Amino acid sequence: MSHLLVYYETVPVGRIEAGSDGPSFVYEPKWLSTKGAFPLSITMPLSPHPVSPAVFQPWAANLLPEGQQLKAIGRTLGSATEDVIAILEQIGRDTAGALSIGQPGTTSPANWKPVERESDLERIIEELPSKPFLVGDDGVSMSLAGVQSKIGVAVDPQGRICIPLDGSPSTHILKPDADNLYGSVHNEALCLVLARRCGLTAPDVSTGAAGKRQYLLVTRYDRLEQKGRWRRLHQEDFCQALGKPPSAKYESNQTGIKGPTLVDMFALTRNAMGARDLLRLLDHVLFNILVCNTDAHAKNYSLMITGRGYSVAPVYDVMCAAAWDNITKNLAQKVAGKNRGEHLKRRHWVTMATECGFNATRLIARINELATTILAQLPAAHEEVEAMPAGTHAMLPHFTKAIADRAHAVMAGLREEPSETATEPAATAVKTKAEQPKVEKAENAKTAKRAAVRRTKPPTAR
Repeated sequence: MSHLLVYYETVPVGRIEAGSDGPSFVYEPKWLSTKGAFPLSITMPLSPHPVSPAVFQPWAANLLPEGQQLKAIGRTLGSATEDVIAILEQIGRDTAGALSIGQPGTTSPANWKPVERESDLERIIEELPSKPFLVGDDGVSMSLAGVQSKIGVAVDPQGRICIPLDGSPSTHILKPDADNLYGSVHNEALCLVLARRCGLTAPDVSTGAAGKRQYLLVTRYDRLEQKGRWRRLHQEDFCQALGKPPSAKYESNQTGIKGPTLVDMFALTRNAMGARDLLRLLDHVLFNILVCNTDAHAKNYSLMITGRGYSVAPVYDVMCAAAWDNITKNLAQKVAGKNRGEHLKRRHWVTMATECGFNATRLIARINELATTILAQLPAAHEEVEAMPAGTHAMLPHFTKAIADRAHAVMAGLREEPSETATEPAATAVKTKAEQPKVEKAENAKTAKRAAVRRTKPPTAR
């Protein structure tokens, strides 16, 4: 490979160039002059200068799956798992975000292949561990990050699940039940429904069944239907935005690379976005802690990218770990040096406020408000999941109880007497929902212009 083109739909965005020190990237001059052009990453601003391998390689690696999925793909394609670009050339036409690697993507649903029979969908699900993303099948080219099995699918106007072929876009992510996470489908459905009911921006979800397998169907927030065409919206996760490889997604890891911390994520958001996005990210972090999501690492938070700027993406990949014995109870990112959510006290939140630049009193008020809302909305969220096509699950009451227990524990910790030495920094105020409109009105014109609207108009070039 001398070079490999990267496309937004049919428009070349830039090219990946092979070099002795690894792959680099350079934007196409025409893309740089395109109205609405967006950068690949916050680490790769629009510029005619090449992006070095040290910056590009970690970003590209985050587009691929991890663990056994990546090994299975490498075996099928005959490529080393470290050969990121060779793998993306084969499976990169439909990735997280807006880009297609190697060949153009399309916006048309004409190449969606319906899965006609339930038995066929069951077979696809059964084969996913050894055949991730249907790798090797004619016309299939897709990649999603993460360790758990999943596949990009489309849902046509008749409600049929379809496999996107020949660069057509997926519209949903199908996540099967996991052998080692009993009830995972209902767990994630409960958490995402609860997030939406609590006022967080979250994707629509539903459940389904194919034979003896159950699955979660998550609407992709990085896809937008416009008059029968499916446009891709660009995004990147916080690992990519902070220049970290996927192996360093956890704050504590053994790679020798410092993993992203909450301080890092809030600093990036404060520097690149507005107050609204800072508060949105804070709510996502607090919600993950309150529902016992111990896998909320930096790849499970993302930001949207447009030609107008950046914004925090909807919450996703949320599951309550507390009801499973085989899953760590330690948080992926620490709060004031503590990694157990049930042990957090008022003093820890005050320290977090100081470290991350928030007003401690208002931060604590927001935690209490969100925990109270979670407890109020849990019963309705539980009932909503039970009413979905897959029905109820034996573990669903346990997930609901674990979330309620955590919310009560965190609220109890807030009642700890404030430390005499605790101080509140004169920094970004964390407003309750009633106060948030005042924050938004107070944003100056420059900040408001930088804060990108997620569902914005895509670039005009074709």
